[in-house]
Amino acid sequence: MRELVLPVIEQSGPIEAWIIDDTGFPKKGRHSVGVTRQYCGQLGKQDNCQVAVTLSPANCEASLPVAYRLYLPEDWAKDQDLRRKAKIPEEIAFQTKPEIALEQIKAARAAGLPEGVVLMDAGYGNDTGLRTAITALGMSYVAGILTATTVWPPGTAPLLPQTRSERGRPQIRLQRDSEHQPVSAKTLALSLPKEAWQTVAWREGSAERLSSRFARQRVRAAHRDAELSQPRAEEWLLIEWPENEAEPTKYWLATLPEEIAFDRLVDLAKLRWRIERDYQELGLGDYEGRGWRGFHHHATLCIAAYGFLIAERGALPPLRTRLLRAARAICPSRGLPTQRRRRSAPNGTFPTRSRRCADGLSSHSPEPSRGALLQCSDP
Repeated sequence: MRELVLPVIEQSGPIEAWIIDDTGFPKKGRHSVGVTRQYCGQLGKQDNCQVAVTLSPANCEASLPVAYRLYLPEDWAKDQDLRRKAKIPEEIAFQTKPEIALEQIKAARAAGLPEGVVLMDAGYGNDTGLRTAITALGMSYVAGILTATTVWPPGTAPLLPQTRSERGRPQIRLQRDSEHQPVSAKTLALSLPKEAWQTVAWREGSAERLSSRFARQRVRAAHRDAELSQPRAEEWLLIEWPENEAEPTKYWLATLPEEIAFDRLVDLAKLRWRIERDYQELGLGDYEGRGWRGFHHHATLCIAAYGFLIAERGALPPLRTRLLRAARAICPSRGLPTQRRRRSAPNGTFPTRSRRCADGLSSHSPEPSRGALLQCSDP
């Protein structure tokens, strides 16, 4: 699958991102493998469902899940009777969703997949351990976070350990006092001046180019840094505050270079939308069996079929391009219309002058009809 599909995706540009996400499948019963009451993205609330974690290489044109693993809740992992009925392999133990995602990232690197920036929503990005592990692998991330996530504003940091001259054990961890305290991401966002916010567009929507207001600041993540001996490195805090909202709506931490352009930072943060299209088209939720192996066999076939469709789409240029190429092959003199002044007829209409090709097609039209192309043969 990697050899077939990824080269097609890369025809439109290099892989820009690895997208971590999960998708939920609502269930009525209690016997399907991994079913429990948990948050389901399809429903937007907690309910009875299965959840699978995925990793998808992506660029602005396409993405494809290359890793797919059912999340096994802790009660399922410990219940031997449930494990036996669902035929869950013995080596499968309880793992949190961020732990499953990290395992998938390591496996993808070991397989030599073209790397990109790791993108994740707040369900994963708020996990400090996952962000730290990704950094330790030498990879960058753009991670959604919650409003309460604490950061050190620009120009501030925790106090370094002090070597004491008097008796007593020297300090080995970072310190805080009344004047050195981190703030929440939301507090920092609300304190920014009006000029810090800029309108940035990132991609074409169904009707017009999507845009919103953003601000960015260089900060240090503060979560549990009192357990560290050195401050964390600076990273970007990206904040979105749409014009029609009473307060900021989304926050990201990003370990991208300090010199990255503002619009490029927004582009990458918003690229995670591609995974939603995958989930809509893959058909992963159509599995009606109850076993562990069948669940993953179904996912493998869905992803293989989806990869085939991506490869086929990539082999064909857009329809308009194909029609224009065919028209030029039939009538080389055909070109796009030129603007020129025309004299109107007495009735107020403008007669059209056009050259006629040998095949009888008119050359004033920018592109031929499909019927005309079907009636004509190549010279």
